[in-house]
Amino acid sequence: MQVFYLAGLQQQLSIILGILMIVVAVVPEKIFAKYNFSKPVYRLITKVKTSLGQQFKSKSYKSLFTIGLLNGLLPCGMVYVAIFGAIAMQSVTLGILYMILFGIGTIPLLTAIVYLSNIFSFSFRKTIQNMIPIVAILIGMLFIIRGLGLDIPYLSPSNLSLFVQSEANCH
Repeated sequence: MQVFYLAGLQQQLSIILGILMIVVAVVPEKIFAKYNFSKPVYRLITKVKTSLGQQFKSKSYKSLFTIGLLNGLLPCGMVYVAIFGAIAMQSVTLGILYMILFGIGTIPLLTAIVYLSNIFSFSFRKTIQNMIPIVAILIGMLFIIRGLGLDIPYLSPSNLSLFVQSEANCH
């Protein structure tokens, strides 16, 4: 990722990833399934789901650990958005930190969902689920704006401020 930053490709990468986020959020899943771009990936996911189902039958600590590992291999749209964000970071270290903070940030939310899911109505849960693509589109737009180099402090740095400088260039 530092290579993208130093080569001046970070802006282009940010724009491309923003467009990809928006396309994935807008294009119906049926279209992706119709063209079946990732048949080998679906085979792997099927194997993971099968193994996951077998682990749910057992109540041992080993099976709970395996469930946690296998669950991380299942696809999740929000994780993909986070991965795009990590790729667009200015260094490998920042990308790793981004993913760690994303993971830590999901712990309270996922815990709340497990314990409070019965409190919320089905329609409220459906509303939240329908908002996920909107959030992905907004983040994609933010990536595009960031990549355009509009010289907006903290949002869209200019082309010149993306290059290595001896002194900080804060507006």
